Amino acid sequence: MSDISKNHWDIIYSTKQPNEVSWTQEAPKTSLDFIHAADLSKQSHIIDIGGGDSKLVDYLLTEGYENVTVLDISEQALIRAKKRLGSKAAKVTWIVSDITEFNPSSPFDFWHDRATFHFLTTQAEIVKYLSATRQAVKENGIVTIGTFSDNGPKKCSGLDIKQYTEDTLTKELENGFEKIKCITEDHTTPFKTTQNFLFCSFKRHGIINRH
Repeated sequence: MSDISKNHWDIIYSTKQPNEVSWTQEAPKTSLDFIHAADLSKQSHIIDIGGGDSKLVDYLLTEGYENVTVLDISEQALIRAKKRLGSKAAKVTWIVSDITEFNPSSPFDFWHDRATFHFLTTQAEIVKYLSATRQAVKENGIVTIGTFSDNGPKKCSGLDIKQYTEDTLTKELENGFEKIKCITEDHTTPFKTTQNFLFCSFKRHGIINRH
């Protein structure tokens, strides 16, 4: 990613309302289902990668989670989320960063990413992302990633994306993560179109030695 990407997303979040972008969800049910399945304590450290102004953070705060971090490349997205949350925004750690440049300062129990990973279209970007993930997630911590499936769109917000199958996503995460489960689902956009997503969860474990 680059300053071009940052500017792209800042413009999107400065000029479009939630009902004008395809990724908006009123209730992030699938993401919450994966978080609930992890059986986390309310003190667990959760990070939402590319969270933008998603309402996932609202739901997590309402459910009593105390250590929630939201990371996004767009400062404008996070400003909008903070404004929506009002005084509750002070309970959240907000990070403006390109995920490929993220250097976590503390470990997380749960890494959530809905629709950031598939914007990484070069192997160099993917390597940097996964390096950050391995550094950030505790041993036995959980990673959940949602991407467009091979039946989903090939572009989003005018940008190329990389589609995934269960096998190809699992292959990318084999170095440090063990698959728990994968599902596909149709996301209905505010425009009443559908996008097919793949969601997979993984458990953090040791690094595989490659020969």
